[in-house]
Amino acid sequence: MEFWDLFLVALMPVLKVLLITALGTILAIDRFNILGETARKNLNTMVYFVFSPTLVCSSLAETITLRSVVRLWFMPVNILLTFVIGTVLGLLVVKLTRVPNHLQGLVLGCCAAGNLGNLPIIIVPAVCKQSGNPFGDVNVCTKNALAYASLSMALGSVYIWSYAYNLVRLYAPKICNEAKIAENSMENPMSITKTDAENPSTCSTGLPFGIVVGDKSQSQDHVKNFEIHSTNSDHGKTGEAQKGEMIMKQLKTLVKKINLKILFTPSTIGAIVGLIIGVVPQFRKLLIGDKASLRAVEDSVIMVGYACIPVMTLLVGANLMKGLNEFGKQFAAIVGITMMRCIVLPGIGVGIVKGAIRLGLIRPDPLYEFLLLLQFALPPAVSLSTITQLFGAGEGECSVIMLATYSCAAVSVTLWSTFYMWLVL
Repeated sequence: MEFWDLFLVALMPVLKVLLITALGTILAIDRFNILGETARKNLNTMVYFVFSPTLVCSSLAETITLRSVVRLWFMPVNILLTFVIGTVLGLLVVKLTRVPNHLQGLVLGCCAAGNLGNLPIIIVPAVCKQSGNPFGDVNVCTKNALAYASLSMALGSVYIWSYAYNLVRLYAPKICNEAKIAENSMENPMSITKTDAENPSTCSTGLPFGIVVGDKSQSQDHVKNFEIHSTNSDHGKTGEAQKGEMIMKQLKTLVKKINLKILFTPSTIGAIVGLIIGVVPQFRKLLIGDKASLRAVEDSVIMVGYACIPVMTLLVGANLMKGLNEFGKQFAAIVGITMMRCIVLPGIGVGIVKGAIRLGLIRPDPLYEFLLLLQFALPPAVSLSTITQLFGAGEGECSVIMLATYSCAAVSVTLWSTFYMWLVL
């Protein structure tokens, strides 16, 4: 296909996203106030707990098999590389623009975490549905695109709530009862109030999230005991047994203190359930297909999941309203983040994906290669808005960054998608 034809194919889905996003912004303005603050919180809760996990579960269950899981093993590595390289680029932005300490985690998070959820699951299937798409039969392409994008959404959710969450947390102001706030946020992700972050009596320590430091003397005694038992390796079987018991005791203490709820988000749980149904033949025969005994369950889940895409896109537009009043602040950092995510990172992604293909790590599949490349060219993850609300730091700045990056992404994602399609064909 000619470059202009590829450009039109790439433009259509991005234009659809832009139009729905604009509608969300209009519905959020004070004159209409249809998507006001309360409505956005309720819809965000529905997306988080209902729409997103059902979409991921139904898409993975219908399209993923054991064979395809083996074939798609490089995607988690690719997403991890986008986060690590984005963090390095974020450090460069922090140094060059002299970002204040309390916003450094936000800048790093925006450079590291891309919108691996709703944008790929909108753009990639929409490209397949365009007449003259370069990826072959429309039905087969759409089915595979949903599977690839759903896996991207599930993996992205895990990385965001484990990797990007900690980036923001480590640089956030000292917060009282951090673990309690995190636990409450999982029950209702939009219920965080500023009062939770205005009592800095307990310090954030930089430990893995969910780990709460109690009595200092007690923790120091644990460390001393662990060091003593670790170094006494010359006391025969009794010493080795004691050392093993101490190591197990320390591991159990760590496991109890780590809040795994924040890692196993609803989307992640939906992905696990979908993978189990898709991979296990007995479950697949029972639930998937026209001849399945419980096909009504599958159809119901699919119907609920279809609501995810338009609602998430409307919320992106509605949330951008927060940034309109504060556009002049941190201008240099916003420009830096936009350049890194829209120009530098997508270019680096070309070298990584093409290098993996040359080394034989990726089997030839133009649609799969296109998604891997697209993962480097996405604007920051919308989940960062929830994370900044969790810590009560940088909420306004986060909205400004979202406004700037998503405005530029309307052009950059179209151009990079055109180039990527030309590259993989």
